[in-house]
Amino acid sequence: MPALCRDCLTQFPAGPRCPACHSRRVVAGAELFDLSIAHMDCDAFYASVEKRDNPALRDKPVIVGGGQRGVVTTACYIARIHGVRSAMPMFKALQLCPEAVVVKPRFEAYVTASREIRAMMEDLTPAIEPLSLDEAFLDLSGTQTLHGAPPAVMLAGLVRRMERELRLSGSIGLSHNKFLAKIASDLDKPRGFSVIAKADTDAFLRGKPVGIIWGVGAATRAQLERAGISTIDDLLRWDQTDLVARFGSMGLRLYDLARGQDTRPVSPDRAVKSISKETTFGADLSDPDLLEAHLWRLAEQVSSRAKARGLAGRVVTVKLKRADHRSLTRRQSLDTPTTLADTIWRSARPLLAGALAQGPFRLIGVGISDLTADDGTGFALDLLDRDAAKRATAERTMDSLRARFGPDAVIKGRSLR
Repeated sequence: MPALCRDCLTQFPAGPRCPACHSRRVVAGAELFDLSIAHMDCDAFYASVEKRDNPALRDKPVIVGGGQRGVVTTACYIARIHGVRSAMPMFKALQLCPEAVVVKPRFEAYVTASREIRAMMEDLTPAIEPLSLDEAFLDLSGTQTLHGAPPAVMLAGLVRRMERELRLSGSIGLSHNKFLAKIASDLDKPRGFSVIAKADTDAFLRGKPVGIIWGVGAATRAQLERAGISTIDDLLRWDQTDLVARFGSMGLRLYDLARGQDTRPVSPDRAVKSISKETTFGADLSDPDLLEAHLWRLAEQVSSRAKARGLAGRVVTVKLKRADHRSLTRRQSLDTPTTLADTIWRSARPLLAGALAQGPFRLIGVGISDLTADDGTGFALDLLDRDAAKRATAERTMDSLRARFGPDAVIKGRSLR
């Protein structure tokens, strides 16, 4: 059975140990060198970046998030041993792991690391479909002639390069379609490399819970359970017509995926519809100055993400959640698409002001939508705002300084409130 050493990239016929370097980090399979659809998922990405940048955190449980009433953005694997999970309320996470070090997210650092990983992926193939900053699908079909090695070898080389050059790790899932590749990447985290062969697909899926299907969350699982469906085997007993009649278009998707069938291509041009960021406060807020300060920090984070993706938005949205959990949403269309934090903030500020009377608020968020390619301008020529061009130039200069000297090299006074 063909085998590959993930440490030295030696290919050999079979065996539990590499004949060249004697490593036991070996992946094997009859179709190992024939499969070309992969999913790469960084391991606890935000927390890993924090540990890399601050060695004092290396052996400590780290939670990236904020505030007693906030949620966990991500947690390192030490914290996960205690039961901490992403999207968990922060108070619960700290009950499970009171010794955890809580770190506020630094999205500029994560975006920078993501771009570095993306550049490494592009050395392998142009067919990359990012799902977020820390995961992506790759299609390496037809690249063996170019690289002189099968996709499995190049993927093992990718994560090895990430570890050596960026000190970040990732897990690889390799299969014959996107659905199975994404499942495979989660089978052996962290630093995993798992393969689901075409010939093994039926046997692999048998007996698995329906929750293994990407997109089947708690609400869909509840619907399926009411129909007597809790496993893949249960789905296989349903005819396609009956599934569609009961669950609509989702029924067709369930029918195909239960059989390991997924014809979706890896799409490099998959559209991003919006970019947003929100934060939950430790206590309800009504102070306009504090709310504006939070709004500015969020606008900076949205701007940073937009700039990293080369996108600008024509619509600015402010989201507020009241103490009674009722949400308010306000939108403003711009004359010119923007990627600038200053423009996002100046557009969002009056939207916040118009809603202050309905406070106090427990959450605030800001985002941009109606996205288009960034043309490098990001502001409208307005005779009533003669300083817009100066502010845009200043922001571009600050971006350059931060890229060179770190995200805290330049800080606006309004973010200190």
